[in-house]
Amino acid sequence: MMFAHGFGCDQTMWETVARDFEQDFRVVLFDYVGHGKSDLAAYAAERYSSLESYADDVVEIGQALDLQDAVFVGHSVSAMIGALATSKAPGMFSDLIMVGPSPCYVDAEGYRGGFTKAQVDELLEFLADNHLGWSAAMAASMMGNPEQPELGERLENSFCRTDPEIARDFARVTFLSDNRDDLPAVSVRTLVLQCRDDIIAPVEVGEYVHAKLPNSDYRLLDATGHCPHLSAPDEVTAAIRSFV
Repeated sequence: MMFAHGFGCDQTMWETVARDFEQDFRVVLFDYVGHGKSDLAAYAAERYSSLESYADDVVEIGQALDLQDAVFVGHSVSAMIGALATSKAPGMFSDLIMVGPSPCYVDAEGYRGGFTKAQVDELLEFLADNHLGWSAAMAASMMGNPEQPELGERLENSFCRTDPEIARDFARVTFLSDNRDDLPAVSVRTLVLQCRDDIIAPVEVGEYVHAKLPNSDYRLLDATGHCPHLSAPDEVTAAIRSFV
């Protein structure tokens, strides 16, 4: 079972949930290039200018570990990276679990992504101008759960540890990507875990993803915010376990 982190995070975000599966699965945790304890020298903006390159890295990890019929668990942007990886390497993953997925963050005709293009442009400009200020503001909003302020602080610290230029690049790739047309090609069994009151991936987005995937289940969690594996790990663990 491979766990993949979201924007501005690293593999430690999955530790609580992943630990619960170690007795039944070979658990794989990793950091995307440019994040966590990865080799920053391996990062090149030109290479990582699309989610396809991140999916290529997932496949490379899977090949190195000789993964077959594995379970990919992806949070946020990693849900789409996982979707791309399953199509690139048939047989490597038999199950895909998407936590707070969004194939497109920008509203379009007949589609609500949660942000207007102007809002995304403003968000990216804010990040480019003030990395620390952006980290503080976005972490609290993304995490939600104000009754657990330590969770927002943990996410903020993770954002702040990310190299500002890499954070800017990955944010642009994340928030400007449009993977809606890739969803029908995902043939593996998929579980969509949607949070209530998620400012990054509204309920309508999770429902859209479920509707476009050929073989998917949908679970609306009681958890709120965009990081249920941190705010409600027991609920996320139970949902995954009931699926796999």
